[in-house]
Amino acid sequence: MNLPDILQRADIWRGDAAPPVQALPSGFPGLDALLPGGGLPRGALTEIVIPREGIGELSLLMPALARATEDERWLVFVAPPHVPYAPALARAGVNLARVLIVHPRNAQEGLWAVEQALRAGTASVVLAWLAHADSKALRRLQLAAEAGESLGILFRSIRSIEEASPAALRLKLEPASLETANRPSMACGPHLGPIGEGARVAVHILKRRGGWPTGPVIVEVDHVVARPLSPR
Repeated sequence: MNLPDILQRADIWRGDAAPPVQALPSGFPGLDALLPGGGLPRGALTEIVIPREGIGELSLLMPALARATEDERWLVFVAPPHVPYAPALARAGVNLARVLIVHPRNAQEGLWAVEQALRAGTASVVLAWLAHADSKALRRLQLAAEAGESLGILFRSIRSIEEASPAALRLKLEPASLETANRPSMACGPHLGPIGEGARVAVHILKRRGGWPTGPVIVEVDHVVARPLSPR
């Protein structure tokens, strides 16, 4: 019996075998091609590290969030720095009837809200802005996401980049320079079209299941959706 036939036998265990990853496509094929399962991992945490707010971090997620609200589960915002801009969400295809916004009074309450939302199983995606979260707290959130089969997305400061994290996926975002964005092999829009006039974001994959860090991938996001937040 040759090796391929042996590997197909159900009674043979393979050390490199991994369960298939359930993922929510990001809507950017060039990015999804580098992510296990072809998107953002469900039942797990995704950590997005940013140098500052408003560089296109929510714009990058809009196609995925629109897809997430197609089912009956909730899209939950916890401690957003500003009130989400409803017209931009709707324009991107997000079902506003499935959106919940939680404004915790303090960091501890915020962590509790994120954990409960992830664990309940009634939220498809939970987005949270956490100023302070240690490894123990992040581990609890990862376990809650697994229990609720929810996608948790945490926005964290660039200062946290050297900290250990249990998140299944870690991304670092930064504004893309014009020179970098115009490299055809690295540029992708939602439909694999050429880079146009939208805002450009460089996505570095710091951590992913079953793969090495890689990037950057340059994505173009809509100018209007790139301003999804308005002051309270």
